Amino acid sequence: MSNVPENRLTFTVDAHGGSRREQEIALNQALIAGWTSRDRQAMEAHIAELEELGVTRPARTPIFYRVGVSRFTSATVMEVPGNDSSGEAEFALIRTQGRTYVGLASDHTDRKAETFNVTVSKQMCDKPIAPVLWPMEDLTDHWDELILRSHAIINGERRLYQEGRVAGILSPDDLIGRFGSEGGSFADGSVMLCGTFPAIGGLQVTEHFDMELEDPVLKRRIQHGYRIVTLPNEG
Repeated sequence: MSNVPENRLTFTVDAHGGSRREQEIALNQALIAGWTSRDRQAMEAHIAELEELGVTRPARTPIFYRVGVSRFTSATVMEVPGNDSSGEAEFALIRTQGRTYVGLASDHTDRKAETFNVTVSKQMCDKPIAPVLWPMEDLTDHWDELILRSHAIINGERRLYQEGRVAGILSPDDLIGRFGSEGGSFADGSVMLCGTFPAIGGLQVTEHFDMELEDPVLKRRIQHGYRIVTLPNEG
């Protein structure tokens, strides 16, 4: 019996050309890559956004936070403690059977906990992930054209929350290479969330979070959303 934690999730692999198949993937390593912008000015804007909430600057950029693989779920309802958390749309990389796949997930984070320990804040909330993946090889010739977008329901109103081309984020090869240079290995069973864009109007607590990864070249999207249920915080 292995002592390595494992989380088995089932995805639909949607390949270019119309091929679709179900695949169960056993995740055993989960990474959240932070401060991954190619644009230093944009990255400074996001760091400043979090500094306003009391979050200390990262020791290095990018930085790779570890979280438990059990935090990843495709559920559409998520329970969180108190009113201090919010989501962030990110593209996800998953490695299995020697191949890399691209997906969509939310780095839902407790913002209050983030002010005293980022690693702890990442671990406090589930990481919703869409149940659809694209093979990486379908995207390599037009990677920078992909668009990340999120909408949030805030005080009963649905509004655009984030939007940007992944050209603004370090490429998958770059991120995997940098993780490797720190002694890590993006081996089979690994999942990595790869960074995000500043929230339009600043970080806010939301009632519902919708996200999508759009491929305008192959004219398709991965979409996922979840409702946030707030549990009482009794101290």
